[in-house]
Amino acid sequence: EGVRRRFHRTVRGGRFKQGVRKMDRNQKEASVEELEGIFSNAGSVVMAHYTGMTVAEMTNLRAKLRELGGTFKVVRNRLAKIALQGKPGEGASDLFSGPVAIAYSEDFVAAPKVLVDYAKSNDKLVILGGFMEEEVFDAKGIDALPKMPSREELIATIAARLTGQASQVA
Repeated sequence: EGVRRRFHRTVRGGRFKQGVRKMDRNQKEASVEELEGIFSNAGSVVMAHYTGMTVAEMTNLRAKLRELGGTFKVVRNRLAKIALQGKPGEGASDLFSGPVAIAYSEDFVAAPKVLVDYAKSNDKLVILGGFMEEEVFDAKGIDALPKMPSREELIATIAARLTGQASQVA
């Protein structure tokens, strides 16, 4: 059987009937390529269960992530596992079970920060874990990441120290 996508269509009486739509081979290959790009270019990737979240809640979460340069995407588990094969974060493939979405950003702190903050106020979002390059984190590790300084803060700290040392030499 192929990978299936759920869709709703309206039937008589205005009710929705749930159906299944299969992805063809080209769609699967394109999805795997997209995920490979995400996994190799993202500073951090966080996996979470989203069961029970409304469309409004998902839209709100996506907007918060977008403000910090992040993205929230529902993924097909099988395709995500294929995309991770041979990549540094391959150890995180065990986290792909059930309804999983990924949050990712170039800044390694942005995605975990937004998801941890959002999960505190919404118990339907359950953080499973994540990875940064070859380092795989469980849910507790992801909770600790937002406490680290962001990339911009680190650069500013380094720049301040370098200018301070340069002025001492002169």
